[in-house]
Amino acid sequence: MTSFGELSREWRPIRGKVEAFIEERVYPLEQQLDDVDNERYFALMRPLMAEAKARGIWALGHPKEIGGQGLPFAAYVLINEVIGRSEHAIVALGTHTLQDALMLHRFAGDAWKEKYLRPLVDGEFFPSVSMTEPAVASSDPTQLQTKAVLEDGVWRISGRKWFTTWANRAAFSTVFARTESEETPAHKAFSMIVVPTDAPGYRIVREIPVFGMHGCHCEVALEDVRVPADNIVGGRGEGFAIAQKRLGPGRIYHCMRWLGQAQRAFDLMCRRANERVAFGGPLASKQLVQKMVFDSASEIQACRLLTLDAARKIDAGEEARTEIALIKVVGAQMVHNVVDRAIQVHGAMGVTIDTPLERMYRHARFARIYDGPDEVHIESVAKRILRTYAQGGDWDFAERDQAAPPAARAAA
Repeated sequence: MTSFGELSREWRPIRGKVEAFIEERVYPLEQQLDDVDNERYFALMRPLMAEAKARGIWALGHPKEIGGQGLPFAAYVLINEVIGRSEHAIVALGTHTLQDALMLHRFAGDAWKEKYLRPLVDGEFFPSVSMTEPAVASSDPTQLQTKAVLEDGVWRISGRKWFTTWANRAAFSTVFARTESEETPAHKAFSMIVVPTDAPGYRIVREIPVFGMHGCHCEVALEDVRVPADNIVGGRGEGFAIAQKRLGPGRIYHCMRWLGQAQRAFDLMCRRANERVAFGGPLASKQLVQKMVFDSASEIQACRLLTLDAARKIDAGEEARTEIALIKVVGAQMVHNVVDRAIQVHGAMGVTIDTPLERMYRHARFARIYDGPDEVHIESVAKRILRTYAQGGDWDFAERDQAAPPAARAAA
């Protein structure tokens, strides 16, 4: 099996092209892109997207058969670490559609794919996913109240969603709704249905600012929305199974982006420590600042190795559910800690828009909630480990370090 060191060397030229593009073209526009209306946003973003295509770094992780460049998962994970240094680079390089494009490619009907999949990969419009709801704890999605009823070949959908990211920019939203009877087991009662955002009855109630940021997180009302039966993604009752296939690799992408954010914050912190003079010498000479550098370096490296281990297991055909849950919690805490220390070293400047740190800090806090709050992942990992011991087994970390397909592991 190819090691990550070998992969890093193999894909270093593309990684370098991505890094140069972000530093040269994206960083200078970040403050302008942060809080603008959609018209101004696209006026700034479209030229960046066109240039990424011209440089051959567009849609790197998308399969070739749907218009991407087909990088292997492990290689894309390494490059996504660089893309993650800027939230706007995710769009400028076309990676923002990857999870939805893969989901539709695998599970959507042919007519839907024919009409929307290639334009989605080309960046002609945004996707969105409507899962969480304001009235229930969405960390337990079996409580979701949105319903879809099939009548005469048409789904009639009613409900209310929120944190439907990019709904106000998207051409469609993949809506998570109960399609089966109350007697159906909860994890087989929900389906995913694609709803065009211009469908009658689909209404954006408001954009929800998060820590004062306008990040296109929308509350949406679905008022007797009607779409064709073949807009379902996969089969009836398969919503949870498909969601897990979407979210697992997606959490690895999140963690690699957080590592990119942490790397950027770490760079800023170390440069500031060397440049800023106080009490007779540079901050870098102060032991408390040195401790911040040490703690940040150790946390970044530990999280990076955990994340690469999870990616390696996914690449080997394993589900890696425990590893993904571990990195979701550890990664979110790591990026928060590193950005927090970088702000401290910058002092008052760190909480202004003169550096990207204050915006990164707000994103970092939100990371402990989306895609499942810390507590859910902590509980799932602990239960899995304790169940293994209760059944007479053990949790051998050295054994778990061997990435191999499940069948090979079982045979061993």
